[in-house]
Amino acid sequence: MSQSSHTHHTSDASSGTAAQTTGKTPNRWLILAGGVLVQLALGGVYAWSTFSRAFVAPDAALNLTKVQAAIPFELCIGMIFIGAFLGGRLQDKKGPRIVALVGVVLYSIGILLSSFAREPGQLWLLILGYGLISGFGLGLAYIVPVAMLQKWFPDKAGLITGLAVGGFGFGAVITSPVAQRLIEANPSEPAAPFLPLGIAYLVLGLLGAFTFANPPKGYRPPSMAPASTTAATSADATTKPAATQDFTQAQALRTPQWYMLTAILALSVTAGISLISVAASAASDISSYSAAAAASLVGFMGLFNGAGRILWGWISDRIGKMPAFVGILAIQGIALIILPHAGSVLIFGVLAAVIYTCYGGGFGTMPSTAGKFFGMTNAGGIYGLMLVGWSIGGVAGPLIASWLIGSSSYTTAFTVIGVLALVGAVIPFLTKSPRRPEVTGSQV
Repeated sequence: MSQSSHTHHTSDASSGTAAQTTGKTPNRWLILAGGVLVQLALGGVYAWSTFSRAFVAPDAALNLTKVQAAIPFELCIGMIFIGAFLGGRLQDKKGPRIVALVGVVLYSIGILLSSFAREPGQLWLLILGYGLISGFGLGLAYIVPVAMLQKWFPDKAGLITGLAVGGFGFGAVITSPVAQRLIEANPSEPAAPFLPLGIAYLVLGLLGAFTFANPPKGYRPPSMAPASTTAATSADATTKPAATQDFTQAQALRTPQWYMLTAILALSVTAGISLISVAASAASDISSYSAAAAASLVGFMGLFNGAGRILWGWISDRIGKMPAFVGILAIQGIALIILPHAGSVLIFGVLAAVIYTCYGGGFGTMPSTAGKFFGMTNAGGIYGLMLVGWSIGGVAGPLIASWLIGSSSYTTAFTVIGVLALVGAVIPFLTKSPRRPEVTGSQV
């Protein structure tokens, strides 16, 4: 057995999966519920637009510019990748519970710290708290249920990881209206609501994370029949295929498939977030939504972001991972090209819902795809690295959209990004499952 495999199995035992320490296998549906709770708490980060709007209001004590108000959120999204990279590696070695607990605590501490940014010149508190500390904690905790739940639900990995990250999508839907009411109670100090929200995130996140555990070695869910050993024992030794193992992180990075999957995720994020970043203004400028109606549309679209993660995760289990990604990219591309010509309020809303659904679908489908391609043993570390695609798309999409809208028009911006998504839809056709590395004699 390789040193990395030895470390993995040893740490699994020491991390204390309930099945190994008590002899009883925990309820995997309870662990799923815990994962959704954690993601709901983490997903509150997408309610930032509610706060940024309040921070630039004339009666806010901080009185930030639009550029200043964007800095904490941009830093937070950038830190997610760093946290997910480390969290993925750590949970593969130390077990899921401790990593998720640390991530939730750091995320909540950052939110709580942000609540004290109430005077002019205290933008640094938002940058440190919301941007750096919360962003890092978010990434640390986000990756854990995504990797862990695939081990508990190999029979429906796409649907289950879609449900887990769907909680992240729904987090802002719940948080935004609550935050708005709290802000309206004291508009001069819009950061003050971070105090009760941070406490709520901490409670929900800890409750969810305490349920986390890896399944026992060799676990198979009730819906999957035990693996038959008859064929293996009766097969002729000369025709028996070589034994294979799951990819290590280093081995995954040496395959073209890892880069192709990361590119698919980055392109999907670029397409979807190009609309998300300007949704309210686009609705008003293209389809004459009122300011209030545009704000309501943005909040309502969060439901499609969350639902898309579940829907496309389920679809990918039925039609296959690569066909699902063809649909996610192609449908986003077509909808973006049509969107600038949607003079009707209804048509704009439908197209936006389609784009949000596909955007969420990329996050719901990619974790199980990575697990299928590279195996479960190091799933956290491998997918954690792939989230660099989230950071790339999260920066590229808004930059391209704002630049092209400002220098030309919505038609140019969304057409260019739509064509980019359509071209990207070719990548899944070229992406085949990598051949698993063979077990060498020293590893048997």
